[in-house]
Amino acid sequence: SKTISKCYVQVTGMTCASCVANIERNLRREDGIHSILVALMAGKAEVRYNPAVIHPAAIAELIRELGFGASVMENCGEGDGILELVVRGMTCASCVHKIESTLMKTNGVLYCSVALATNKAHIKYDPEAIGPRDVIQVIKDLGFTTSLVKKDRSASHLDHKQEIRQWKRSFVVSLVFCIPVMGLMIYMMVMDSQLSDAHAHHNMSSEEMEALHSSMVLEYQLLPGLSVMNFLSFLFCVPVQVFGGWHFYIQASRALRHNTANMDVLVVLATSIAFLYSFIILLVAMAERARVNPVTFFDTPPMLFVFISLGRWLEHVAKGKTSEALARLISLQATEATIVTLGPDNVLLSEEQVDVELVQRGDIVKVVPGGKFPVDGRVIEGHSMVDESLITGEAMPVTKKPGSTVIAGSINQNGSLLISATHVGADTTLSQIVKLVEEAQTSKAPIQQFADKLSGYFVPFIVAVSVVTLFAWIIIGFVDFEIVEKYFLGYNKSISAAEVIIRFAFQASITVLCIACPCSLGLA
Repeated sequence: SKTISKCYVQVTGMTCASCVANIERNLRREDGIHSILVALMAGKAEVRYNPAVIHPAAIAELIRELGFGASVMENCGEGDGILELVVRGMTCASCVHKIESTLMKTNGVLYCSVALATNKAHIKYDPEAIGPRDVIQVIKDLGFTTSLVKKDRSASHLDHKQEIRQWKRSFVVSLVFCIPVMGLMIYMMVMDSQLSDAHAHHNMSSEEMEALHSSMVLEYQLLPGLSVMNFLSFLFCVPVQVFGGWHFYIQASRALRHNTANMDVLVVLATSIAFLYSFIILLVAMAERARVNPVTFFDTPPMLFVFISLGRWLEHVAKGKTSEALARLISLQATEATIVTLGPDNVLLSEEQVDVELVQRGDIVKVVPGGKFPVDGRVIEGHSMVDESLITGEAMPVTKKPGSTVIAGSINQNGSLLISATHVGADTTLSQIVKLVEEAQTSKAPIQQFADKLSGYFVPFIVAVSVVTLFAWIIIGFVDFEIVEKYFLGYNKSISAAEVIIRFAFQASITVLCIACPCSLGLA
């Protein structure tokens, strides 16, 4: 007997079913090619050929001559079928061994492993030689009951509702508390500028006096060292830090556990340090009964969280839209198929209903008027009109006669058809579309990968810079105290020079952290 080998060719440039037909028709005529099967969505041709006459590179060349791009795919394991079964009735390790050894002896089974604890069997097979129903039959003949592992047909893993809710909540909380803090801050800035103008002219008008008083209200100390402004900012900042930043903390801790530094780590680092630093500075000021109110950073965390949670929320909303479309696609798949056995002259001998997952390549499937095509195939008998709008988008029904190809998920309209299955399971056009959309969702945009990679270096870099700043100012301070005195206004003369230096150094390094965090990567 002639030996027949199988190879896979990656084909690019196919746009529609007529391209597929064109390639199949032309290659079937060639010497040494036994059969060819082209999958449009996967862009893949499966060719069975006689290696004595022709070799894969020549086959790819033939396809190229037809005007398509073609390259031989190296990993031929792609064509293996995978079957997950639940096997009931196993009692001990010898049962497992019995199933495994019998299956491995069966022609077409490439790999098999059975787990006693979970009652699961995992089988790899060659769809050319054997199919899922045959495998199930072998196990049944050994005296075990078996059924398919039920796949979750709903696209629940693509549901972004929960994330959308969570980020929306986080955004709203941050926003509600951010607005007052922003208001206070802007107000203080405006007042400060008016005051400095007034000081410059020395003669204050009555409005300026009032402005002075109202800004004095915010600067008014409830307790020594604790101004109204700082107290309010602190009150507004706490809920944001806890509720708005909750998810950031969770994700940052996960990242750190895996020794990586991502965006979340930076956000958490900056906000926590800003918050804690401001809080401690306030406590110190109160302990010292300082007359001048310390500079705090309570406005940083709420604003940061507002921008970033808004970004995350929008991102998930966009993803959710694609997922809805995908869930609709998945729902188009038929769940059952009617398989028939034909006698001579295409006489129907028997028919049975089976799960779509159990249809094998080469099976004859009967599709009644109004039914969905369970698999991709070729019509053997019957004439009908088929509505393929859900896949191709064309509104008019397409005529199908013996030899036409049909697409899984499309709807048969008026005639009954018998089709021979060519692509089943994960190879059908519909499954391929679903897979493409899923991949598009789970893969990151190149720019996003780049940003993640950068933030991996960026976070440690910024932390290093702020530490350098800290030590630099400490050294400068001890060498030349005047410089620090010039920049660090309004410090309490009663504290020692060393403490002033250290406090100023800390303030400088925190500023570096807080400023570097949001602007560069966060908002981008």
